[in-house]
Amino acid sequence: MNRRNFNRLVAAITGECLVLPFYSCKGTPEGIDPRTFDISEVGVETLRAMIDQRQISITQLTQLYLKRIKEIDQNGPKLNSIIYINANSIKRAESLDRQLNNKKLKGPLFGIPIILKDNIDTSDMPTTAGSRVLDNSYPPDDAHITKLLRQAGAIILGKANLSEWANFRGEDSTSGWSGLGGLTKNPYKLDRNTCGSSAGSGAAVAASLCAVAIGTETNGSIVCPSSTNGVVGIKPTVGLVSRTGIIPISSTQDTAGPMARTVSEATICLGALVGRDTADPATALIPEIIHDYTPYLDKSGLKGKKIAYYNFESRYDESESKTIVDPVFELIHKAIEDMQFQGAEVVQIDHISEPHVFKDSFEIMLYEYKDGLNAYFNSLGETAPVKSIDELIEWNRQDSIELQYFGQEYMEMAAAKGGLSDTAYINARERMLYGRRQLGIDRVMDEYQLDAIIGPTNSPAWRTDLENGDSFHIGVSSPAAQAGYPSITVPMGFINHLPVGMSIFGRAWSEGTLIEIAFAYEQATMHRKAPEYLKN
Repeated sequence: MNRRNFNRLVAAITGECLVLPFYSCKGTPEGIDPRTFDISEVGVETLRAMIDQRQISITQLTQLYLKRIKEIDQNGPKLNSIIYINANSIKRAESLDRQLNNKKLKGPLFGIPIILKDNIDTSDMPTTAGSRVLDNSYPPDDAHITKLLRQAGAIILGKANLSEWANFRGEDSTSGWSGLGGLTKNPYKLDRNTCGSSAGSGAAVAASLCAVAIGTETNGSIVCPSSTNGVVGIKPTVGLVSRTGIIPISSTQDTAGPMARTVSEATICLGALVGRDTADPATALIPEIIHDYTPYLDKSGLKGKKIAYYNFESRYDESESKTIVDPVFELIHKAIEDMQFQGAEVVQIDHISEPHVFKDSFEIMLYEYKDGLNAYFNSLGETAPVKSIDELIEWNRQDSIELQYFGQEYMEMAAAKGGLSDTAYINARERMLYGRRQLGIDRVMDEYQLDAIIGPTNSPAWRTDLENGDSFHIGVSSPAAQAGYPSITVPMGFINHLPVGMSIFGRAWSEGTLIEIAFAYEQATMHRKAPEYLKN
C-alpha cells in the first residue's frame, strides 16, 4: 500500500491522520484527468509545469483545491484551518487562464493557489485576526504583500484561521483557537496542537489545502506551526517583507513569511514577497532587492559551511534527582551528523544573549501593540467596528464567546502603556536590539566565524487543552525573532509519529545562506524523514 492510500485508510477508519507531506511530486503527470487528479503533496514546480503544458487549467486546479478544502477542512475530520473562502477565486483563475492562452507575461506563482493568514488584509475578504469583533470587516485595500502575490500570479484561495490576535491577547491561551474560527486541529493527530499563531497556515499546507501559505511571526509564529505540522517555514529579516496592511503586534519583531512543503517551494514564494514599501520604513533598509532566491537551492550548500549548534538540551529534574535529555535532541544530533557528512563543520555554543532581553522584548511588544492596533483600526476608516484598543477590550468583555477560555491580560497591559516616545520604551528597545544583535547573534557569529546557528525548533505537538492553554517545552525562536534576523525551520524527523523541525538562523539579510543550508540538508535527508509506518 502506498503512503497516500495508507493515509486515506487511516483517516477513514480512525479520523486521526490525514495526508502527511514531505515530498513534492517529481516530473509531470501524463494523461491526467483534471476532474479527479489527486493534488495532495503536489509541489509548486510540478503545478507550474502542468499549467504551462496545458495538462490542467488554472480553473480546474482551483476547483480541485476548493473541493479538497470542503472535504477535509469543512467536512470529514474538520481541520478548521480555513476561516474564509475567497468567492472571487474561480473568477481570478478564469482570468489567468485567458492570460495564459494569450501568452501574456507570467509571474513565479502564476496560477498557484495560496492561503493567507487572516491578519493580512485582502480587499475582497474580511480580515479579522480571528476576533469576532472584526467579523465582516473589509479593509479598504490589499496588504502590500497581497498585491505582490497577485502580481506574481497567485490565486488567493482564502484566509487561514490563527491564534486570535496572533496569540497576544491573554495568558494561558491555546494556540490555534480564535473566537471567530474555533480550534484548528493538527493533521498528523487531531487531538494535538498546531502551535501558533500561524496555526491554520501550517495545517492547510500539511493537509494540501493549498500549494503555499503565508504566515506572520513576532516570536515563533511561523517556525513553530511549521515544525509541528511538518512543513518548511521561512521567517525573513524584519524589513525584507512589508508589513503594511497586516494587523500588528510589534513593529520591531513582526514579519510575514512563506510556509510550504519543501524548501524550494518556500523559496519561490519568498522572492515574490520581497520589495520596498514607502509605507513601511523598515523595508528601506534592504541592502539588495532579490526577487529570485532559487539560485541558492544548491544541493552542495552545506559544503564548507561553519555552523554552531545552540545547545540548551540538559535540564535537571529535581523530583527524580537526575538530568533529563529530551528525545528531540537525539534528532538534532543526527541532523548534525548529516550536516557534517555533507561537508559542514559544526561547533557547539551554550549561550547567545543575556536573560534581560526577554523582559525588554515583552515591554516593547506591549507599547507597540497599543500603537499598532490603534493605527490599524484608524486605517479601517469610519466602518471600523472599534476605534481603539480600549474599545476592543470593552467589546470582548461584553461578548459571550471571546473570553470563555482565557483572558485579555496582554491587551489590558498594553492599553495602560504610554506612547512610543516614552523613555521606558526607547531604552527597552535599545537594550534588546543591542543585546540580541551586537552582543548576541553578531558577536557569536564573529567569534566563531559562522555561517549559521542551528537548534531544535520546538518539541512535538502537545495535546490541545482549551482549559489550561499551551504546553511549550522547547523552543529556539527567540534569538532570531528578537534580533529581527532571519530563520528557517525544516523537518528533521518524528517523535511518536509527530514531526519536529530544526531551525537555522543567522545574521540580518542572510536568507540566501540559510536557504543553501536548509535545502542541502533537506535534499540529503528527505528520503528517510517519514515514519516507518508510512514507508510501505
